[in-house]
Amino acid sequence: MTDVLIVGAGLAGLACARKLAAGGLSCLLLEASDCVGGRARTDEVEGFLLDRGFQVFLTAYPEAQAILDYQALQLRGFDPGALVRYEGRFHRIADPWRRPAAAMQTLLSPVGTMADKLKLAKLRSLVMKRNGGSPIAEAPTMQFLREFGFSSRMIELFFRPFLGGIFLERELDTASRMFAFVFRMFSLGEAALPAAGMGAIAEQLAGQLPADWVRLRQRVVKVEPGSVAISTGEEIKGSAIVVATDRANAAKLLPEIGPAPWRATTCFYFAAEKAPVPEPILVLNGDGRGPINNLCVPSLVAPSYAPSGVHLVSASVVGGSKVAPEQLLREVKKQLAEWFGDEARSWRHLRTDWIPNALPEPLPGKTATFRPGIYVCGDYRETASINGALESGRKTAEAVLERRQR
Repeated sequence: MTDVLIVGAGLAGLACARKLAAGGLSCLLLEASDCVGGRARTDEVEGFLLDRGFQVFLTAYPEAQAILDYQALQLRGFDPGALVRYEGRFHRIADPWRRPAAAMQTLLSPVGTMADKLKLAKLRSLVMKRNGGSPIAEAPTMQFLREFGFSSRMIELFFRPFLGGIFLERELDTASRMFAFVFRMFSLGEAALPAAGMGAIAEQLAGQLPADWVRLRQRVVKVEPGSVAISTGEEIKGSAIVVATDRANAAKLLPEIGPAPWRATTCFYFAAEKAPVPEPILVLNGDGRGPINNLCVPSLVAPSYAPSGVHLVSASVVGGSKVAPEQLLREVKKQLAEWFGDEARSWRHLRTDWIPNALPEPLPGKTATFRPGIYVCGDYRETASINGALESGRKTAEAVLERRQR
């Protein structure tokens, strides 16, 4: 009998298995889909690498630094900062600590006041002093930004689209605890893409486990202490059970977990003969008009994302859409043409990723032990991030090992 059965081979489940293996326990991961990684997956389409929705990897994530081989991932970083679309032009906001040559251009940018730029430095200094990005104020992020003294112009042109693309909600209701963590991660490291796509993170973790520990296309329909049942009717026994799915699927197996609120996004991928921007930088919609919240050219960050001679363009819409996907695509194309001219009309649409379950509402501080012999992990139990998934998996494994020792 296997020591631990893990339901789900996403990042949390894989991190849990890795820690359990180091503790001398055997595991069996049962994954319903055809690939490990959960929401961190990459598909190859006509030679392009398409992540399941726009994602970035923050190199400063402490859990990732502890268990991932960054060199093997061949991480490629975005330029620190952003191009903000405002009043028909793109204006640069750069990180003066990493790009000092662009400091004056940033100070003179109409995106926020001079006082706002100085407050950014003050905010950076504050979060860098906080170990692990502890909350600097218990409030919604929007409230915190206003109370910190940022102008409405700075919030609307920069923070709303930038954080909206991270939190997948533009009202900035996300707790300042999460904002402090994210701002610290951006300050300490880079936003990057693995050369083989975001799915390479899960593939690397899975590669550290024995090959027969992961079984794909195994949908678990019931869990109870000491065993799980899969959709074929097979019952599999294990001394401990870890439910490492997303919250919605975990609630189907353990109804006590409750409803699963999600944040949605839609990502549009295009093939372009010429990159619409000249550098690997994030583009933000500061005007607030049109459906696009943020845009980038992944192939400028990591050339392996596109075949030679062409580029991959990613445009993201935050939240659920009230119009049909075809109509939303037309609106996105129209906005792209407004931003980049007629050249954008020739871009070939590769795929639309409509992801209603893109980011969970977090339930931090929850214990890993759910019932006797049954444990739960996932990013929704820490921070809704790659780091949160890895951290939750590790903590759950530690709880299993501690129980085993007792």
